[in-house]
Amino acid sequence: MAEPYKIKMVEKIYTSTREERLSWIEKASYNLFNLRSNQVYIDMLTDSGTGAMSNVQWSEMFLGDESYAGASSYYKLEAAVKEIFNVDYILPTHQGRAAENVLMSHLVTKGDVVLGNTHFDTTKAHIEFRHGIATDCSISEAYDHDSLHPFKGSIDIQKLEDEIIKNLPKVKLVIVTITCNNAGGQPVSLQNMKDVYKLSKSYNIPVCFDSARFAENAYFIKEREEEYKDWEIKDIVLEMYKYCDIMTMSCKKDAIVNIGGLLGFRDKKTWESCQTFNILFEGYNTYGGLAGRDINAIACGLYEVIEFDYLHARIGQVRYFAEKLDKVNIPYIKPVGGHAVYIDAGKFLSNVHYTEFPAQTLGVELYIDSGVRGVEIGSILADRDPNTGENRYAKFDLLRLCIPRRTYTNSHMDVVATSLVKLYERRDSIKQGLKITAEAPIIRHFTVKLERINADDKTMVLNDEKKNFLLNKDAIKQ
Repeated sequence: MAEPYKIKMVEKIYTSTREERLSWIEKASYNLFNLRSNQVYIDMLTDSGTGAMSNVQWSEMFLGDESYAGASSYYKLEAAVKEIFNVDYILPTHQGRAAENVLMSHLVTKGDVVLGNTHFDTTKAHIEFRHGIATDCSISEAYDHDSLHPFKGSIDIQKLEDEIIKNLPKVKLVIVTITCNNAGGQPVSLQNMKDVYKLSKSYNIPVCFDSARFAENAYFIKEREEEYKDWEIKDIVLEMYKYCDIMTMSCKKDAIVNIGGLLGFRDKKTWESCQTFNILFEGYNTYGGLAGRDINAIACGLYEVIEFDYLHARIGQVRYFAEKLDKVNIPYIKPVGGHAVYIDAGKFLSNVHYTEFPAQTLGVELYIDSGVRGVEIGSILADRDPNTGENRYAKFDLLRLCIPRRTYTNSHMDVVATSLVKLYERRDSIKQGLKITAEAPIIRHFTVKLERINADDKTMVLNDEKKNFLLNKDAIKQ
């Protein structure tokens, strides 16, 4: 089946030369975030806010109510959230990390523990910024990239209970990220959601769903969990959300909009407590840092994303891309997830030492070869230990290639796959990694500056990076 939509508008993209790209990436300090969008041919940095809205969503933009308080757009969103998730109380925010900021401001103080399945980078940063502790309780299969376990995003129930017992009464929240981005866009089973909720409630700990890709997770449940194979996506979503108390959402993913976030609550008291932080950080509670037109588009997108035909085509395109890589055995996290392909750069570039950031190196090489921009999910993203300044080297250095929703055709996927195959064929010639020359003390990957490592300066890299980090950390404190 072809895509269940037709193209109504196009945007021209610039085709650059290799020489231009070499110059641009050097000026960008080898940080793909620093590239200008018109220097990128196919942008797979993220699927956040990069999707193509429908004609119905665009029509809703013209109907937005821009009143400061009590706008009709808010109540349209409230009705959609109630119908789709059966959640009564909402707070709009300008994006997902803003929702996390509001929630963590209410919940987390120094020494508090938040458990979950491989916390997303901003989630972890919000916890650690408040001197809390983010602990991963993922199942062991999440770390086996060749395992075909159907729900590698799930939480290990025994590990979860062990951490709860060990850290009581400091455990303030259990976060279930659906799908689990940092584990490779892997889904969580509905049975696991039930088990996590039952255990957490027995210790009176609230459960939060990070809902950025909730619909993709529901599609995998329908496909892989026998009990739900004949269920409609909308009914699976309603069943899923019986097993959480709070939801956060970056609407820039599965609501298919360019901006927006959301907090949802079952408990009125928690909702009221979070309102103070929402007003402080985001704006009045009925607009939360968004224009009314954006809120209308979110409400519409939430309905569109739970259509089976859309999800079938969406996830089908991700699989189409992955199958191209299978033909030459390029290593990636299997089974492929719902929104991206995660290349195992440590295996791909085995000649680049893990201290030289192989995923970032591969991302730079891919950009130079074809103008394709991905993002590192590895040791740069992992930041340093905030106490010692030591790099926290990730167990796996991954290059994530996100596929924006309804944005690119399979012909674009062919271009990316062809470039990766070329790089894989000459992978043994890529031996020069990267070193950090400047970095922020937290969530450094957005603004980090790097340069190529020369053969004669490798021994100095680790000491220099740590010294630069500690100097910057002290400057930030002052």
